[in-house]
Amino acid sequence: MKYLLSNNLGILLTLLGLFLPSATLAQTEEFVITAEEHFYTGIVTEILAERQEQLGLDNTQPFFQTLHVEILKGPHQGQTVEVDYGVLQQDRRLSVGEKIVLINTDPNDISQSFVFDRYRIPNLIWLGVIFAILSVVFARWRGLTSLAGLVVSIAILTMFVIPRILAGGNPLVISMIGATIIATISIYLAHGFSRRTSVAVISTLITTALAVILAVLSVKFLNLTGTGSEEAYFLQTAPINNINLEGLLLGAIIIGALGVLDDITTSQAAAIDEIHRANPSLSVTELMKRGFSVGREHITSLINTLALAYVGASLPALLLFIIYNRPFWVVANTEAIAEEIVRTLVGSTALMCAVPITTYLAAKMLTKKSGTESTTSPVHL
Repeated sequence: MKYLLSNNLGILLTLLGLFLPSATLAQTEEFVITAEEHFYTGIVTEILAERQEQLGLDNTQPFFQTLHVEILKGPHQGQTVEVDYGVLQQDRRLSVGEKIVLINTDPNDISQSFVFDRYRIPNLIWLGVIFAILSVVFARWRGLTSLAGLVVSIAILTMFVIPRILAGGNPLVISMIGATIIATISIYLAHGFSRRTSVAVISTLITTALAVILAVLSVKFLNLTGTGSEEAYFLQTAPINNINLEGLLLGAIIIGALGVLDDITTSQAAAIDEIHRANPSLSVTELMKRGFSVGREHITSLINTLALAYVGASLPALLLFIIYNRPFWVVANTEAIAEEIVRTLVGSTALMCAVPITTYLAAKMLTKKSGTESTTSPVHL
């Protein structure tokens, strides 16, 4: 539970789509208009026809539906439009009563609408509400402050990092500034203002700086360009200022590693503090020795967690390589997989460095406090 509450960045990417602001968008909860595309929410009221067709020579048989969809929001609210919808798997077909998102490029002709996606916002909100309730139930006040830290992190990413990158700023520099602000504010909010929290913040910032150096050297050494994902391809053709994709890759590595560093520095500082409180007579050397013992357990568990997270993110690409019988060395050599390997190695290396750095700082700083100071420290759950 502590990992769930303190490592907020793991769910940020899920929430960004709900809160991302844009100067080019005029939007309400369910109706969005851009300069070229118009989006509407609708509900399937009738299935007019269903058919399956042969496509190409590979026996692919996509499934097509002709639907009546009622517009739920916007200037065309209440109107019904006939649309076609096709999927490769029958179990993904739409049913009567299902809400969807329509896309239209001509606001004067609603008949020129197409199915863009299923409408998931209400379900995402419910999942977020359940997460927030469980956080408060199990962690009480600390759960609430951790949620506040999450909100601050999202705000920094959406109001500072992303707009500055879109405006043409250096993604690496902007991500470093954003990571510094996120680490400082979110850790203090989640864990309270105490000496051991300060140790965690300082350790996180030092280790993040080391991660930046390692990430830059790794990307340069492997000649990575940041074009290893489908999203990077679309960014190159998007109607925005030219974005430095290599810098964007580096920024993503740093922000991704920050979530793990947040967890291990706060946990390690807390462990050292509790060991010292249990036996204040321990010397700094003995305290560091026992702290390293705890830290090794953190390292072994979180390295595996980090690796599995990145492997999970690239699982579709791995499946494609296997399907087309590519040799392992060819797979590992591709930019898409090499980027995930670098993310894992940089994050894991930063994680390992965080343990001795946090252990040393905690042993030095926490043993200097007086015996009465611990009674005024905030309660740690």
